[in-house]
Amino acid sequence: MLERSYHIPIPSGEDDDKSVKIVITEFMGSLGLKRLEQSAQVIYDPELWQRDHFPEEYKNASALIVRNKTLVSDELLNQFMHVKVIGRLGVGLDNIDLFAAKKRGIAVVVAKNANAVAVAEYVFAAMLTTCRQLQNATQHVCNGGWDRLAYGGTELFGKVLGLIGAGEIAKRIAYRAHAFGMRVIAYDPYLTSYDFLVDDLHLRLVDLETVCKESHFISIHVPLTRQTTHLMGMQEFTKMRSDAVLINTSRGGVVKETDLYRALELKMIGGAVLDVFEQEPPTSIPELNNLIITPHVAGLTEEAQVRTSDIVSGEILHVLAGGKSMCTVSD
Repeated sequence: MLERSYHIPIPSGEDDDKSVKIVITEFMGSLGLKRLEQSAQVIYDPELWQRDHFPEEYKNASALIVRNKTLVSDELLNQFMHVKVIGRLGVGLDNIDLFAAKKRGIAVVVAKNANAVAVAEYVFAAMLTTCRQLQNATQHVCNGGWDRLAYGGTELFGKVLGLIGAGEIAKRIAYRAHAFGMRVIAYDPYLTSYDFLVDDLHLRLVDLETVCKESHFISIHVPLTRQTTHLMGMQEFTKMRSDAVLINTSRGGVVKETDLYRALELKMIGGAVLDVFEQEPPTSIPELNNLIITPHVAGLTEEAQVRTSDIVSGEILHVLAGGKSMCTVSD
């Protein structure tokens, strides 16, 4: 944790009357809020992202803290001419115009690795849920059934886990997968065979087609960019195993949802677990018995929220005090 950031005062006597203003537009954990309130005037309005216009008294803020719903565009930053730093309560940046921030000299800080464990554990919850069907078995027994063979399920041991994107979260998943006796392969054009994830965790680097063909489970961990939009579509689904399960905890736009629903309906693949969607909340989802959906909660455990608010609040104060954040987004 970034302990150096926790109690850095705002310079030039500004913290005495709390003239430094920080606007928070979405939900933030109480630990970070309390830290910020010790040094600044905090405007905490977790529904602000839904408004068409920001109140005038907010627009002299020195810092803006958002989650993933607030669109930090060039137009928005034109309204916040005094902002020195933007804090992202998470790591995804597709809702922040980084070029617009850079040209204004605005630092963008993220909650680096704060929810990595939470997402990694979600992926295993998804895999185990599809393997053992405990909730369905519970309902079966409650309804008077006792079909043991129907609910025996399958094992993770010996199965192939394919990772699309091999960053920090993928590293933690790979580490845990080996403990389960799984084989791990990954597609990541930015990774080399000498990187830690490949070398120390004995991960096999392959192309996307191989991930699709060999994996029993495919877990996506890439940002949403022009290159990754609809990275997984019908062409990829036709190459997947008929018993394969797709898990997406990254961004909804990485998967072409209409193609996925069609593939699930036709039983081309075994199933899917979606935590993210192209439109959130989604307006229309087909009722499929091989589809599990959750409301973008993979990284939202209680512990992850504490870490997220802790890191972002500390880095915001550090930047406002004239320091350089260790969690600033690089160019």
